Amino acid sequence: MSSRHATHLEPGDRVLHPSQPDWGIGQVQSVIDDRVTVNFEHAGKVLINARIVALLVQPRPSRHGA
Repeated sequence: MSSRHATHLEPGDRVLHPSQPDWGIGQVQSVIDDRVTVNFEHAGKVLINARIVALLVQPRPSRHGA
């Protein structure tokens, strides 16, 4: 897994919160400066301060076949 600074995150990125794994995978909804809004599977919409939390970017699912 790799992490990227919030300025490299963009809507649609899939992320994990490193200290809240029970929240599941989240999808980035918006990024404004260091504020990242993420919709997590089990926690819903959460506003993350990326200066404090380094979200772990997950690989995008690959599309095999047609």
